[in-house]
Amino acid sequence: MPHVHHPSHDSCAFWLTVGLSVVALVYLRGTACLRSAHSNAVSACRAGSFLFGLFLIWFAVASPLARLDQELLTVHMVRHLLLMTIAPSLLWLGEPILAFVHGLPAPAAQGAISLLRWYPLRRLGRTSASLTFCWLAAAGTLVAWHVPALFSLGMRSEMWHGIEQASFLASGLLFWWPVVQPWPGVANWPEWPILLYLLLATLPCDVLSGFLVFCDRVVYETYFSAARSFLTSPLEDQQCAGALMWSCVTIVYLVAGTVLAVRLLAPKSSRKRDSVQWGVQARPVHAGVAKPVEVL
Repeated sequence: MPHVHHPSHDSCAFWLTVGLSVVALVYLRGTACLRSAHSNAVSACRAGSFLFGLFLIWFAVASPLARLDQELLTVHMVRHLLLMTIAPSLLWLGEPILAFVHGLPAPAAQGAISLLRWYPLRRLGRTSASLTFCWLAAAGTLVAWHVPALFSLGMRSEMWHGIEQASFLASGLLFWWPVVQPWPGVANWPEWPILLYLLLATLPCDVLSGFLVFCDRVVYETYFSAARSFLTSPLEDQQCAGALMWSCVTIVYLVAGTVLAVRLLAPKSSRKRDSVQWGVQARPVHAGVAKPVEVL
């Protein structure tokens, strides 16, 4: 398959950069508003986490790295891991929902709050945020886009390539929502099943990465004919991509599981105090809004 250059990549990269910049500005305005009202609002560390997550999305999609996607499977895997595993967790750690509500102009904020309180939307949120649904969405997205036929479709078509990247990010956000629980005052997931959830999530990654590492042939024909300016063969590139997925997913999920295990072993009084402190900052500070905002 010949190398395909997407002529509108620069245009898409420009608009993505603009969009992410606007998101960052609204988020920063919201965190400043929250911090002016409550001293225990979104911390600088959490704000930095969110902004770094936005940067990783830009780096995966709009930076020069994206141009190498059809040259090296390893680059494709880096982008996939950034969009599905690392960036979503960093975004949720930044507690973005409250920040966005308070970063919008007052009329828009009131509309967003009304939408978040809308019962059908809350019911849909509860359903889509179940552990089973989130796991299946992430695993299904991972497996589907690495089936050779769909993989080749994404490489041939700019539209499908964009859908692929968007689905990686969306499924990653779904997957990490019950793990990070960025709205703990509302979410009711017990913590101990999350450890099993993370363990089971490694299985499709292990199967795919193991197949790429130990397969004795190049799985994706795209990389047979890609213009090579790198001192590596397509098979070595494939093995490197599989090993990267294997190690990165294992480390990230192990870190997340360790943090959850420490929280489970912490005294209940400490966890209750954290929840109460979060609940204080969960009250909107826009004028005329007196009730806590509920999403799920």
